Amino acid sequence: MSDKHDDNLEPETQFIQPGIDASGYDDVEPYEVSADDAEYYEDLDDFDESEFGEADFGDDAETDDYTDEEWAEIEAEYGILRPDVVKEALPTVSIVGRPNVGKSTLVNRFLGRREAVVEDHPGVTRDRVSYMADWNGRRFWVQDTGGWDPDAKGIHGAIARQSEAAMEASDVIVMVVDAKTTVTETDMVMARNLQRADVPVILVANKFESDNQWGEVAEFYTLGLGDPWPVSALHGRGGADVLDEILRLFPEVPRAAASVTEGPRRVALVGRPNVGKSSLLNKLTKSNRAVVDNVAGTTVDPVDELVQLDEDLWTFIDTAGLRKKVKNAQGHEYYASLRTRGTIEAAEVCVVLIDASQEISEQDQRVISMVLEAGKAMVICFNKWDLMDEDRRYDFDREFDQTMGQLKWVTKLNISADTGRGLHRLEPAMKQALENWDRRISTGQLNNWLREAIAANPPPMKNNRLPKLLFATMATTRPPTIILFTTGFLDGAYRRYLERKFREQFGYHGTPIRIAVRVRERRGRK
Repeated sequence: MSDKHDDNLEPETQFIQPGIDASGYDDVEPYEVSADDAEYYEDLDDFDESEFGEADFGDDAETDDYTDEEWAEIEAEYGILRPDVVKEALPTVSIVGRPNVGKSTLVNRFLGRREAVVEDHPGVTRDRVSYMADWNGRRFWVQDTGGWDPDAKGIHGAIARQSEAAMEASDVIVMVVDAKTTVTETDMVMARNLQRADVPVILVANKFESDNQWGEVAEFYTLGLGDPWPVSALHGRGGADVLDEILRLFPEVPRAAASVTEGPRRVALVGRPNVGKSSLLNKLTKSNRAVVDNVAGTTVDPVDELVQLDEDLWTFIDTAGLRKKVKNAQGHEYYASLRTRGTIEAAEVCVVLIDASQEISEQDQRVISMVLEAGKAMVICFNKWDLMDEDRRYDFDREFDQTMGQLKWVTKLNISADTGRGLHRLEPAMKQALENWDRRISTGQLNNWLREAIAANPPPMKNNRLPKLLFATMATTRPPTIILFTTGFLDGAYRRYLERKFREQFGYHGTPIRIAVRVRERRGRK
């Protein structure tokens, strides 16, 4: 990565979320990163060819005798710029209330976009989930929660406990009630709890669709939380007034700002449904941070949590299990799959969980393909290892080698989210993967490697012409992306050969490598 900076570039802001209890290279591959191999390698979304000027490399260009200074000049010209990072701690407002009063709809209204999953039946939101909001130029976190019920049992009781944890970590609390109904016993119990809160509480009477409902709204004065704010989250009525009040009540310094000292790396826990992603998050946090149930599909929205492991602070994001085909999902499952895809894109390292007690499925392979497509650092964890007998362990290793044997560069851990087996190896594996994901090889080293790789195995003829590899540079990292300037197209098999030789030379364990080809016409040197 180039150290060159441009003062005209706006710095990227990395927001720190406060207070969230926050190598076989055969020609035939069992799963492809892209349906069109050439399109995958040549049309990289993260590569801007405008960053590359006209290179002065012709048929007679000789780079063998370049000095380190000359390579440094070329690297400075071809490097991809990365702006500085500014870290900022933001206040949090939590939206709480009993089930089906419209909390997630109100969250979407505050955000100005559809982020929280909404359906007509209660219980869709299960964990507490935070979203970035911006109102009148001020940024803050909006925390959606599941329905609160003091008498709930089982999974509903776990959802209620997540709501209570959200209240404890907030700077402002918005309690939502249903203006179309009378005050319920659950409303009364929650209001009594909030009267003892250390932060401001705003009472919002949602589903206020007409002025004829003023009489019903007046009943909520009995909750003892001050004036109820009449709002229609569905139609937008009154939402702006509530946002103005939230900003007025925010403290100058967020409650949890002092506990955050640096931006933690983002880790996405991904896998098919019911492989133990939420159980792993709970084990790492030593708390019931995510709702866990034996029924597959318990997690709907991505759940994030700040977790201090042995060495560093991390942001772990629990995601909904990915179904075999998103187009077959319905209702909140469809939107949950979209959220998971977005979480993978926003993560830096993905921990892929596979249920070791079952056969490796097409869904498992598809999840890994999604992570590879996104270009993220990766660690694979075989969960539920404690449920396997000795015969199954032997069969499992052979089964994995047959289906995904090309992933020799990925660390694979045998773990148990239930007992904690093997979890001490997770942080070192993630740190190794991220270190390589961030690492950049100098242009001089890269071209020395390229000459040796070509000498050992020249590229195959193409249309009776031998392509010549003129020059290589690592244009960017995250993931490491190598740009090859050539006089002809390089087929997928030869690019895989170059990737294998690159890993033999430089390692890069835990991260995918992208190789892009830029074909230039043969021309003489000026």
